Amino acid sequence: MPDSHTDFEPGRLNLDIPVFQRTYELYKSFYQLVAHFPKKDRYAIGQRIENGILGLIEDIITASQLSKLEKVPTLQGASIKLDVLKVLIRCCKDLKIIDNKNYLLLESQLQEIGKMLGGWIKASTYRT
Repeated sequence: MPDSHTDFEPGRLNLDIPVFQRTYELYKSFYQLVAHFPKKDRYAIGQRIENGILGLIEDIITASQLSKLEKVPTLQGASIKLDVLKVLIRCCKDLKIIDNKNYLLLESQLQEIGKMLGGWIKASTYRT
């Protein structure tokens, strides 16, 4: 079975990549929550998180279009964006913008995405 993380087909957009699907689900989860943020938080930290998730989606799509060697820097950038998102979402919990239940939901999604990105980086770095 072909590995969707390492197959390179120029011009072919593959949205079946599991990490893309999980990140898309994260965006949908956050989108539902941000509507309930206080106005000042919605347009500050809420917008920052939303843009971060969209940037992560963009990096995943970009990496899926690159050859194995070319994708590593993009995936590393995506990993950094993910780390920033974790901090911002924890900040939302600490400031009581989101409750613990929603924080745990988002955090579990972020952890899963992080494991997938880490595996993709490792596969792209160490395999020949």
